[in-house]
Amino acid sequence: MTLDANYLRGTMAAVLSILQHSTCPENMEFHFLWSRFEREVFSSIKSTFPYLNFKFYRFDSNRVRGKISKSIRQALDQPLNYARIYLADIIPSDVKRVIYLDSDLVVVDDIAKLWEVDLEEKVLAAPEYCHANFTNYFSNLFWLDPVLAKTFHGRRPCYFNTGVMVVDVEKWRQGGITQKVEEWMTVQKQKRIYHLGSLPPFLLVLAGNIKGVDHRWNQHGLGGDNMEGKCRSLHPGPISLLHWSGKGKPWLRLDSRKPCIVDHLWAPYDLYRSSMHALEE
Repeated sequence: MTLDANYLRGTMAAVLSILQHSTCPENMEFHFLWSRFEREVFSSIKSTFPYLNFKFYRFDSNRVRGKISKSIRQALDQPLNYARIYLADIIPSDVKRVIYLDSDLVVVDDIAKLWEVDLEEKVLAAPEYCHANFTNYFSNLFWLDPVLAKTFHGRRPCYFNTGVMVVDVEKWRQGGITQKVEEWMTVQKQKRIYHLGSLPPFLLVLAGNIKGVDHRWNQHGLGGDNMEGKCRSLHPGPISLLHWSGKGKPWLRLDSRKPCIVDHLWAPYDLYRSSMHALEE
């Protein structure tokens, strides 16, 4: 997971939810990527989860500063949002597999079940959404360019959300995935082929070539769209992970006393709110 002061409240809720639903929390190891050392963030994690097995790594935001193109939402343009691209370079070589998670989610199942997914020689596993209109993730400029439009030739690309991914770190390194993603970011700077932050270059490199996992592991979009963040209801079916991707974050909506119904599913894991209530009583 990435870690910074703006999303610390979400990160702490996510960590708590993972530990609470794990059969063997003592087997859990967390790797946190940060771009700026903030002492209070570090001490908050350490004091809240004194027995947590975790490590911190610095992500040098200069690696992406010249490569980021303006997207439709300012939060998506933060350098730390791109840290997932560099995971394989940052974490130690003895780590063979990781689950990457965003900070705006809670896990309501044993995450070991996701960890044990058979990657079937793929670099990455994630829930795929093949009903989504894939063409919408790229601009007309992309689809009208005969060379660029051939990118997905021979693949059956589906949308996947990069906020929940199981990654074979060794295969990522061997396949030079970081460099391939960076190459697409360079194209984007020249031609403006997409509008959404760090997601589209992942799709360009990997869509149609990942291991699909059950949708229960990413009930995403609970934060609404990227512009207005309107309330959304849950999709039918079993749920193992709730993800407030989109503009609306549950802690902000709860604080404003204008929460969506789904935000009440996040509230039980909110360590800040419960400590605030304790002070009020």
